[in-house]
Amino acid sequence: MTRNEKYMTLALQQAQLAMELGEVPVGAVVVHRNRVIAQAYNTREAHNNALAHAEITAIHEACIALGSWRLQDCELFVTLEPCPMCAGASINARISRIIYGASDPKAGCAGSVTDLFRLPFNHKPEVIGGVLEQSCAKILHYFFKDIRKLYLFSQS
Repeated sequence: MTRNEKYMTLALQQAQLAMELGEVPVGAVVVHRNRVIAQAYNTREAHNNALAHAEITAIHEACIALGSWRLQDCELFVTLEPCPMCAGASINARISRIIYGASDPKAGCAGSVTDLFRLPFNHKPEVIGGVLEQSCAKILHYFFKDIRKLYLFSQS
């Protein structure tokens, strides 16, 4: 198992926790100098908060852990390609590397819909996609398949 796969596995564990709570299963882990300093998962439904994405919560916790809003020596591992909000937060927090699993053709901003990381902002993190991609996509697939079944069942 590679280093990136090791930390993505932790992010997948966070995604599993989200799924168990009925949240969209996305997990995130922030690593600072080879040490996990924050872990989070989506809690939008639980908190009725559009900002409660896994990445935003993990970035918030990492800032607290380091006592700084600048996360220059940090890596963000996330199971799904960041959306515009999370990509922007990563840039503003000065995250050094963003490693994601599954692409997001509907909202992904690391190349799927657009690539915010290539725009001329004052900070450009390294971005790596496709780490444990099948596992990351699979948990999302099963979650939404179950949601569709529940919807169809409730309509009958």
